[in-house]
Amino acid sequence: MSEQRNWKRIRDRLALQLPVRVRCRESPDYEWTEMTRLMNVTPFGAGFSLKRPTEKGRLLHMTIPMPRQLRVFDHVEDQYRIWAVVRHVKPEITAQGTTFIVGVAFIGKRAPDSYQEEPWRCYDIATSTFNPSSAGEQILKPTVLEDRRRETRHHIAVDMQLELVDENGVVVASEQTVTEDISSHGATLFTTLDVQQGRFVRLRSEQYRITVHAAIRSRHIAADGIARLHVEFIDKQWPL
Repeated sequence: MSEQRNWKRIRDRLALQLPVRVRCRESPDYEWTEMTRLMNVTPFGAGFSLKRPTEKGRLLHMTIPMPRQLRVFDHVEDQYRIWAVVRHVKPEITAQGTTFIVGVAFIGKRAPDSYQEEPWRCYDIATSTFNPSSAGEQILKPTVLEDRRRETRHHIAVDMQLELVDENGVVVASEQTVTEDISSHGATLFTTLDVQQGRFVRLRSEQYRITVHAAIRSRHIAADGIARLHVEFIDKQWPL
């Protein structure tokens, strides 16, 4: 029986709660690692939870003590080290805070070359042909972020608490700020923090009684000398 036919017999996700080390580079200068457990796995992908936010299309590097019959390369290594692209994220509110249920597709042994310069770039699956020993760009295509600015931007000064948090939910940097404009999917915020494109932030609003997570799409200093962050909400829409 061929290896491909064997894979077809185990395409259904197996409930193996294996430990997994997940590494994510949010920006060229910032990355984090979180230890968690798989909820399910196949040779082509896996599901697990994270305490940190991520978004569809981001690349993650995973280290798993994967059973060898589920591997497609590195069969003699103790640990299976593989790159994956996030296919879906679902936030869940728990007593300890927000947990993110993540589903990924494995893309191979190496990340795309573009990852080194732009680790925040998002990707989609370009082909159903899985060649795990090749570079990731052969089965990926960059995602063109939807132009949310086509939505009506409301020039409303919404008070917000902008927070950078670690894997334990501890705030490591924060500021009270306001929006320059806002839509249901994103906002422009005034900032004094030196945070890079690609970072994830948490935004709290007492006015709207809401907490959202967002990805920083860009940062620039305007003609008035004040920096702005352009963010996209990743786990819910803003209730305008």
